Amino acid sequence: MYISKLLIENFRSFNNQTEIEFHEGINVIIGQNNAGKTTVIKALDLLFSNGKNKRLSIDDFNRDISIESLKLNPPKIRISAILVESVGEEEYSEDIITVASWLTKLESPYEARLTYEFSLPEKEEKEYKRNLQDISDSEECWNIIRNDFLRKYTYKIFAGNPDHLNIVDAESIKKFDFQFLSAIRDVERDLFSGKNPLLKEIIDFFMDYEIKTNETLDKRQQISEIKNKKQAFSLQAKELIKSLQDRMTEGNKHMLKYVRDTGAGLDGMATSFDGVILDTELYSALKLIVESETGIKLPAINNGLGYNNLIYISLLLAKMQKDASGEYLGANAKNYSVLAIEEPEAHLHPSMQYKFLKFLKENRAMEVNQIFITTHSPNITAAVDLDDLIVLQKDGKKTGVAYPGKVFTNSLEDRKSKNYVKRFIDATKADMFFSKKLILVEGLAEQLLVPEFAETMGIDLADTHTSIINIGGRYFEHFLKLFDTQKSQHAIKKKVACITDLDPVMKNKNESSWIKCPPLFLNLDEENYEYKSSSNSITQSLTFSDHEQIKIYTQELKKSSTFEHNLLLSNATNVGLITDSVSNKKELTEMMIAIADEQKTIKDIVDILKESKYKEQLKRLLNSKKLNDKDSEQFKIQILADRYLSSIKKGEVAQELVYAISKQDNSKEKIVPPDYIKEAITWIC
Repeated sequence: MYISKLLIENFRSFNNQTEIEFHEGINVIIGQNNAGKTTVIKALDLLFSNGKNKRLSIDDFNRDISIESLKLNPPKIRISAILVESVGEEEYSEDIITVASWLTKLESPYEARLTYEFSLPEKEEKEYKRNLQDISDSEECWNIIRNDFLRKYTYKIFAGNPDHLNIVDAESIKKFDFQFLSAIRDVERDLFSGKNPLLKEIIDFFMDYEIKTNETLDKRQQISEIKNKKQAFSLQAKELIKSLQDRMTEGNKHMLKYVRDTGAGLDGMATSFDGVILDTELYSALKLIVESETGIKLPAINNGLGYNNLIYISLLLAKMQKDASGEYLGANAKNYSVLAIEEPEAHLHPSMQYKFLKFLKENRAMEVNQIFITTHSPNITAAVDLDDLIVLQKDGKKTGVAYPGKVFTNSLEDRKSKNYVKRFIDATKADMFFSKKLILVEGLAEQLLVPEFAETMGIDLADTHTSIINIGGRYFEHFLKLFDTQKSQHAIKKKVACITDLDPVMKNKNESSWIKCPPLFLNLDEENYEYKSSSNSITQSLTFSDHEQIKIYTQELKKSSTFEHNLLLSNATNVGLITDSVSNKKELTEMMIAIADEQKTIKDIVDILKESKYKEQLKRLLNSKKLNDKDSEQFKIQILADRYLSSIKKGEVAQELVYAISKQDNSKEKIVPPDYIKEAITWIC
């Protein structure tokens, strides 16, 4: 059995009924601040925790209810959990016995339902409507509810179909072990001494564990051996008590003389000291310590908060193991254990976060049935499977839910995409799940320079919660499936701008391989070559041409090829592009000067070039007259852009340009972004 769905209605950030799906094992809930992650854990707590006051406050109601609805009916909060049969579960398992009265579907796989409701009793509704009938302000309505009616609200937990109003049996709820670790927790208050109930219970359960788990002994033999150890302890304890009594022989006479003097010793009654020590009473003498390799022992309280949080979680898992032991607790044992952890990254550095997730994965089956984690940590997000992720996101006043693992079907293409995304996601790339908006780029140059260009446009991408993710090549199709809401209801709804390159190619008709083609050469020699103005499939696809959330931005067809090429086209005479790492500086500078001179022809520009295969191709086109009739300013600049592209190391020049752009002042000719980059930034922001 496992909790498969949670239905939340009118609770905090959730207004209309929202359905959240879970699976067995680990469920990691992520999303922006105030998306509702903590609310999900609190909802589970209201349903499954024991011994807590489950009354709510006025601030727990969702405030997006219209005033007309408020006046018509008092607001109520309803939370339901749907539990379903696990694959391979035994026919008459303890799970189905526990939820027998909650069943809403009897045939396999069975379904059960538990519902928490916080509402105003029906007998109070008449007075409620009378008090609100003349109110026209929503805030005043809520004030009346808070001051006059909230104290009359009651909570109930229903089993099965909530419309039948069957109150749940309290004993069946006790079969659930729900443990919740909030983000703000003082573990040192709950640890480190056997006086603490948590530690005392765990010590008692694991005392003589080597006997309790010895499979070569039957139950009777185990009990006998533990009994022998207790008797041996009692004999040793008696010797200790005797030693204390001997040391007090003389002192006892003086200490208790007033007992005799007051007459309390009449009728031959004498006062002395005696006692016994049980092993369970000595648990309080045990303290949790840490011991270094040198043998130095220190109280665990001297640990850092991160380590102590891990120790506490480990002990909590040990307690859950104890509480689930039928041999130890009999009929009081828990049947189903749930661990909920809010922001486990608190106090843990990245490698510890990864280690912690690995630990939970490896040990879940033994101690915990289901784990729920809320996090803002890209490290934790990257450490779990895509199928474990649940993304909460605000869409106006509505909270949306997305499931990254479910956007991929079982087709060969989707399986390939899913595997690629799983391999790709690391701590830096996982930010794509947390940002409000997203720009996907092919390489380092765009990743570094797009934020700088945004600044020159008066836009701070951080202010719009926009992340730039470098996917390291042309793999957009794999990632866009995560955000394509038109194809999958499970996709994440956010604006995504893809900045990509055209990368035109050409092929000699007598050869089989395609090679890079400078835009200037496109379609100029169709007798001998085949051409593609773009080798990038996503730029040719119409899939996202009318998509509301996804837009593709690239260079203009037949005029440019890459980001750096287009950067030169947009800044043809700006020597600021010729940074320290650029080769052929003298040649590029001369070409820029020549382009600024309107009297210079394409031939003049070509003559500046060093001898190369590229120069030979240009000369051949000029001699064949295939280029003369296109002797324009744009073609001169394209020759310069081609030469610039062959003179740079993209990563190095990008870092240098970031610095150059950030230091631009009004006295310099500014480096401006290519048009398609400006369009992408404008649309996303």
